[in-house]
Amino acid sequence: MKPISNLFLIIVALTLCFTSCTNDKKIEASMLIYGGTIYTVNDNQTTVEAVAVKGDTILFAGSMAEAEVFKGETTELIDLKGKTMTPGLIEGHGHFMGLGYNEISLDLLGTTSYQSIIDAVAKRVETAKPGEWITGRGWHQSKWDSLPENLVKGFQTHFRLSDVSPDNPVYLSHASGHAGFANAKAMEIAGLTGLYKEGLGAYEVEGGEVILDQGGRPTGVFNERAQTLIVKHIPEKTTETDRQAFDLAVKASHRNGITSFHDAGIPRETIEFYDEMQANNKMDVRIYAMLTGWDKELLNEWYSKGVRIDPNHKFTIRSVKLNCDGALGSRGAWLLEPYADRPDHFGHETLPMEFVKETAYNGLRNGFQVCAHAIGDRANREILDRYEMAMKGVNDKAKTEDHRFRIEHAQHLHPDDIPRFAELGVIPAMQAVHMSSDRPWAIDRLGEKRIKEGAYMWQDLLKSGVPIVNGTDVPVEPVNPIASFYASISRKTLKGLPEGGYEPEQKMTRAQALRSYTLDAAYGAFEEGIKGSIEVGKLADFAIYNQDLMTVSEDKVLDTKVVMTIFDGKVVFEDK
Repeated sequence: MKPISNLFLIIVALTLCFTSCTNDKKIEASMLIYGGTIYTVNDNQTTVEAVAVKGDTILFAGSMAEAEVFKGETTELIDLKGKTMTPGLIEGHGHFMGLGYNEISLDLLGTTSYQSIIDAVAKRVETAKPGEWITGRGWHQSKWDSLPENLVKGFQTHFRLSDVSPDNPVYLSHASGHAGFANAKAMEIAGLTGLYKEGLGAYEVEGGEVILDQGGRPTGVFNERAQTLIVKHIPEKTTETDRQAFDLAVKASHRNGITSFHDAGIPRETIEFYDEMQANNKMDVRIYAMLTGWDKELLNEWYSKGVRIDPNHKFTIRSVKLNCDGALGSRGAWLLEPYADRPDHFGHETLPMEFVKETAYNGLRNGFQVCAHAIGDRANREILDRYEMAMKGVNDKAKTEDHRFRIEHAQHLHPDDIPRFAELGVIPAMQAVHMSSDRPWAIDRLGEKRIKEGAYMWQDLLKSGVPIVNGTDVPVEPVNPIASFYASISRKTLKGLPEGGYEPEQKMTRAQALRSYTLDAAYGAFEEGIKGSIEVGKLADFAIYNQDLMTVSEDKVLDTKVVMTIFDGKVVFEDK
């Protein structure tokens, strides 16, 4: 689908007139950008000297000499002064409100030990009201510099955390979002203080587990869907905090050159809230929203209404998000073979596969893209199977030939399933920074053979003929796209290790990495006709950097900073 706006048709007509008419017919640009390297992500014209903008649309992209004719008395001139510009970046899988709320609550992404978590909570206790919940997100035990004593199934226990916050309930989400850590007060409120089972093990709930210590007591770690035992007791967010989080998420996006955001799973309340933000002219990031897949009533309502393609390209709804397994960090990813470091465990099927098949079938019939979260190799295989069943069940070429179904993450694949993405037309939405963060410890979960044959298989997937949608999965990782770009081209941790990178044959080229954050990400949302590259008629969204990330030496890539972001033809961020 390539939607063409009326403005675009007018511009094309006027441009054709300009080329054949006299100068008194010329179009005056509202903005003219020049003076640096401009990467277009357009194979027919990979770089240009200047870009002219009229309103929210690209009017011209080409040489400076030709661009001069669009300059008028009111044209805003932006001299790059040697800096570099690309299309605006697209966060291909993230959680927009999670990004904002992560800036309000305790941000634990940078914590390097259990002690640093305890210290952060203790500091917040000093200013918290009596009984007030303390929440945060971002801890990841596999990334700590050192592990505490008395681990249970690879996780810390709550006792030291409970000591520093005896009266304030605490709940801290794992960086992946697939586990959480509660203190004694939170478990008391949830009515779990009497939960005991003899022996080392876990209290199983549907799609998850409460990890227990050797005495049969809860350790405070709640895996996958067991998190609801605690989360349902945390006070609801308010309209005021929602607005604050939204504003912070917009600003964070602009600081990072992000002009579009694939929001991976939103409920009815968030849809209504986004509608309000758009009505109040606050939707300053283009949101491509996935309906949360657990709400059947919501899905049926939208199947009946049909997709919403916003004519202003600010808030579009045409996809469904399904959460089908957990994460490797919490050992919740659903595997074909057991975990190398927990031989009795295969992870979790967090959504019935029959429902995945049903949703894929309904999506095809009603024009909705289906985006299924899958990290483990079994989850990926099962979802590919259900997609294939649904396509055969619909048996309508008009509905199945351009479905653009996605698998979100696609981190660990069985080698036999890699070519199936291209065969079925399924798009992998893969966050390269996960490889950088997870690869050093993921080998403990999967073992060397499975890592090397099927984990983070970017180049194999690209060569098979499918695009890759890149991103960060914020707030699982910081929203910084430069980190994901670096991981894409280096296969290294953000500390630059190891020399040569992990499985270097799977590296992306710089052109592939940039495309995965721009044109291929736009394709993953049916929007390549309106954004993702710098071409006449497309939306005027751009990111400008302090250095040329396409040519600077690899060891300097992480020094790249976004210095200006242009959204809808307006400067929305400038690092002064």
